[in-house]
Formats: sequence, C-alpha cells, structure tokens
Amino acid sequence: MGDIFSRIDHSRTADEVVAQIEALILEGVLRPADRLPGERDLARQFEVSRPILRDALKALETRGLLTTRHGGGTHVADVIGQVFSKPVMELISSHRKAAADYLEYRREIEGIAAEYAARRATPDDLALLDRIMARMEDAHRTDDFQHEADIDVEFHNAVGECAHNIILLHTLRSCYRLLSEGVFQNRLLVFTLPGARDELLAQHRAIHAAVKSGNPAAARKAAMDHITYVERSMVEAERSGDWQRVSRLRLKQRGGDLKQRDGEPGRKRNETGAAVREPGKTE
Repeated sequence: MGDIFSRIDHSRTADEVVAQIEALILEGVLRPADRLPGERDLARQFEVSRPILRDALKALETRGLLTTRHGGGTHVADVIGQVFSKPVMELISSHRKAAADYLEYRREIEGIAAEYAARRATPDDLALLDRIMARMEDAHRTDDFQHEADIDVEFHNAVGECAHNIILLHTLRSCYRLLSEGVFQNRLLVFTLPGARDELLAQHRAIHAAVKSGNPAAARKAAMDHITYVERSMVEAERSGDWQRVSRLRLKQRGGDLKQRDGEPGRKRNETGAAVREPGKTE
C-alpha cells in the first residue's frame, strides 16, 4: 500500500487520525481486508507519535472499523456490503424472483453510476479503468469463464468508484457481494451461451468507451443495455438447461421403453418407432 495517508496538521490528536482513516474507508480508498502499514510507517506518514496512533487505531477497532489479527497486522474490517444479512442472503438465493428483481435493480442503479462516472471520472480513475479493461481482454482470450466473471464484477465496481458518490458506491458494493459470495449460483450460465462472451466483452467496451469519452447519456444507455442483455440471457440459459434436462430424462425413459417393446415377439417398428403388424400376424 502506497502512502495514502496525509500528515496531521494542527494539534496532531488521535481524533484527526481517526477522521482521516474514516474518510478513506467511506470513500472506498481503503477496502475490507486491506492491511494498514505497520505502526512505525503509519506514524511517520501521519507525522504523529506512536501513542497517539495507537489511541486512534484502538478507537477505530472498538467501533468495528478496523480489526487486528494476531501476528497479521491491522486490517480494514468487513464493513462494506452488509446491507443483506446472512438469513436474507439465503432467502434471496432460494427464490427465483429475487434474481430477476436483482437484475432489474442493477439495471437502473448501474445506469446512474455509469452516467455519473462519465461526468466525474478523473484521469487516475480512467487509468484504473483502462487497466481493468485490459485484464478483461486478456481473460477473454484464455477462455476462463470464472476469471472473466470475476473481472466483470471488478469492472463494475470501478465504474461505481468513478461516480464519486459515497452512497452509490457502497450500495453497488453490497450488490456485487451477492455475486462474489455465490448467492446466484447460476451467474456463469450466461457465459456458456453461443456468442455470449464476445457480446459481453463488446458491452463492457462500450461502457468503458462512453465513460472515457465523457458521454453521460451513452454511458447510461450502455450500462442499462448490458444488464438487459444479461437478464434476457439468464432466462435463455436457464430455459436451455431445463430443455436439456427434460430431453435427457425423456430419452432415458423412452429408450428403455422402446428397448422393451422391440424385444416383444411378433412386433416390428417403422422409422417413427410405431409398431407395425407383419403379414400373417395378428395382435
């Protein structure tokens, strides 16, 4: 982690250290599980004494914003994405309507995020988005569905960060957490549809290009069109999967049935599988 902390001016109190770390967590600069620099380095960056720093870190830990692991340093606590409690996440995963509602919600909120990102993204934001887009292109060439899906989430997270709206940022992160924790187990189905991976990549390119060119209307439309495509493809993929399941069961059932009938004496079958009487034979 680079030097993201600034020297404390004025009286150099623990409260000022607390306020700066709080702001970094709220703005999404410090993310869950990020490890803070060691005490000596952190005190140097803040230009405060180590006793003041310890008081600040203790206050943040007491409030649940930081956590200290024995022998593992101080980390940002898991404070993002807890909009959905574990019981609610389990309910969402077991009800089909929840998945449809999830995509409907994402379509609207990601449209807003992309629009804001096109208006507000800084050169540093765009540099980060460029790097993620390049990694997505690389993942696409490897045919690794899981890796590509993971970068997909990272890309949308980055667009949310470019929007520079704290509430929007954390709302989106809570949504993406449902994906990262496997609440929607069928999310990879879309990548199995013919041509879907190429189409998804093209859609991400369109979002990236619109944000980078500073075109809010195009960015919003590209983001919403992307989610509409995902929504439609999920239905198609699930329906295709159901068709395949039913076809296998039908073949298994009728295959055994036909075999049994074919073994009956005095019966032959035409090309449709229907029984026909041989000359001189009666039923």
